[in-house]
Amino acid sequence: MTERRFFQVDVFGDGPASGNPVAVVCDAADLTDDEMARFARWTNLSETTFVLPPTTGEADYRLRIFTPGGELPFAGHPTLGSAHAWLAAGGTPRRRDSAGADLVQECGIGLVTVRHDAAADRYAFVAPPLTRSGPVDDADLDRVRDALGLRPSDVVAANWVSNGPPWLALLLDDGQTVLDLRPDMGALGPEDFVGVVGPWRAGAGPDGVDYEVRAFIPGVGVPEDPVTGSLNAGIAVWLRGGGLVPSSYVAAQGTALGRTGRVSVTDDGDQIWIGGRCASVIAGTVDL
Repeated sequence: MTERRFFQVDVFGDGPASGNPVAVVCDAADLTDDEMARFARWTNLSETTFVLPPTTGEADYRLRIFTPGGELPFAGHPTLGSAHAWLAAGGTPRRRDSAGADLVQECGIGLVTVRHDAAADRYAFVAPPLTRSGPVDDADLDRVRDALGLRPSDVVAANWVSNGPPWLALLLDDGQTVLDLRPDMGALGPEDFVGVVGPWRAGAGPDGVDYEVRAFIPGVGVPEDPVTGSLNAGIAVWLRGGGLVPSSYVAAQGTALGRTGRVSVTDDGDQIWIGGRCASVIAGTVDL
């Protein structure tokens, strides 16, 4: 057993303990796959990450990301929370610009840039390109729609928005339709990563919020994820590409779980940034 630095970080929250927690184990280079998976099952959070030395000179660190049910090549809130923990543990970015610190994370999908705005205490990552996109076939759409209890008229559009996790995303007619979902988790398959998004009409949603998002991934031990950076990134790439959303907006997620997650999306004309607040809730050591 070795004592290792540990953080539990609240990501995308708009107040104390209001977003999605991620457990971050630093100094994890000598841990085996089985040891990482076992600890991720023990934390029982949607994701637990392990920080390792990079294998390329372009990266500041390498990250492995585990759910209770397995490993992911990329995930959004673990990316931001781990960047926060790496800095809190004394990490120094290789490069820095006038807007703050740019960190480069190495993970299963390659290199991901993370920006830290220290003045605003906010982090953002560049939405990665989609590894699978395009329309959803009728059989998959009908199956997922039935599992979520949706009528055909509730669904405006559907698309694959995979960016590591194999997300299938539905654009619904309204934010309230998103909140009213009562999914049948048993009807979703073990490989299903299902996300839904709906617009709030002016004055109908929470203050400052434009869209409502929910994510369902029971096959990896996460029936509903509180706030999901990879899904929001995939949705933004899809909907911005079709001109269906503005260049800047805020999505709420976690409302149905009693959370107040807030995800900011900004298309700067070159890249789409997915951002929010991070705060250490627990800091110390773990024996692994």
